[in-house]
Amino acid sequence: MKKTFYFLLLLSLILELGCENKPNNPQESVQSNWEIGPFIKQDAENPILIPNPELVFLDPVSGEETAFEARNVLNPSAVVKDGKVHLIYRAQDQKMTSRIALATSEDGIHFTKEKAPIFFPENDDMLVYEAFGGVEDPRVVQGPNGEYILTYTSYDGKTARLCLATSTDLKKWTKHGPVLKDPKNINLWSKSGAIVVEQFGVEMRAKKIDGKYWMYFGDTDLFMAHSTNLIDWTVLENAENNTMVSVLHPRPGYFDSRLVEPGPYALWTKNGINLIYNASNAANNNDPNLPQFTYAAGQALFSASKPYQLIDRTKGYFIYPDKDYEKIGEVNEVCFVEGMVFFKDQWFLYYGTADSKIGVAIAEK
Repeated sequence: MKKTFYFLLLLSLILELGCENKPNNPQESVQSNWEIGPFIKQDAENPILIPNPELVFLDPVSGEETAFEARNVLNPSAVVKDGKVHLIYRAQDQKMTSRIALATSEDGIHFTKEKAPIFFPENDDMLVYEAFGGVEDPRVVQGPNGEYILTYTSYDGKTARLCLATSTDLKKWTKHGPVLKDPKNINLWSKSGAIVVEQFGVEMRAKKIDGKYWMYFGDTDLFMAHSTNLIDWTVLENAENNTMVSVLHPRPGYFDSRLVEPGPYALWTKNGINLIYNASNAANNNDPNLPQFTYAAGQALFSASKPYQLIDRTKGYFIYPDKDYEKIGEVNEVCFVEGMVFFKDQWFLYYGTADSKIGVAIAEK
């Protein structure tokens, strides 16, 4: 009897120690059938894009030759066009002014950069919003006629504003101003517009639901706006108090305890709208397995007919910083997902690493 008791005691201690020493690996968790993935980082190739201080263009605002990506490249969007992946990424000069640049690839991993940025502050009506900080964090989808819709962040050094532009070729753009044009909202901090799309082969086209296009945005909670033409947007508000409706919140005790922010576009399917989102770990009441303020990513599912209705949400993250170039950089401990394409029958997910470089992770169909 004593031998049995001591054997069971020893076994329980071994199991307890084993559990304590087991590393936290989010990819070991069982995926829901609505999630995209699992995504595998391409460690042999990452980072796939790094700054090039030799790329110089004539800045129209300062009138000076400027090495527009001398400091950082980060936070890319992506589309497939003419059989190639077009990576539309944020580039920062040494003064921390951001512009948007373009690189193309035939395999989704090895990219050739354009010699000048494709989108930047100019001496136009938007300069009041874009001077000093520049233009940041692009997200590109296609409209019903194949045109490209760009949501981006303008930053004047004080306030970030979610803005919108359109193009037919990804190189020449028409700016349409802030998304939140209402006088009561135009000076609010707003970022990161992820438009709901439907997949048509390699194209991700904006999807109308009940006669409206929809967009998730925000970098604390997630809010929504809707539009009938993809240019003019109305914020979803609570009719009782006229405040913006939060559709996704941070969660104490989880990896997204500090904030949530959209990743790429939101993908509509018959089963619901899949939104890959970025999240930050709070200073306390957080996920103890991650450093404070770590940026990792999860997924959320919203109703296919009511895009403001949350159906499900991952308990864990599926990508997080675990490589040196993801843990150390302009901002430490960051994997920030922002671009995704369906290319060669696989999902390519592009992300910023420590706000300094760009990586890619791939998932099978």
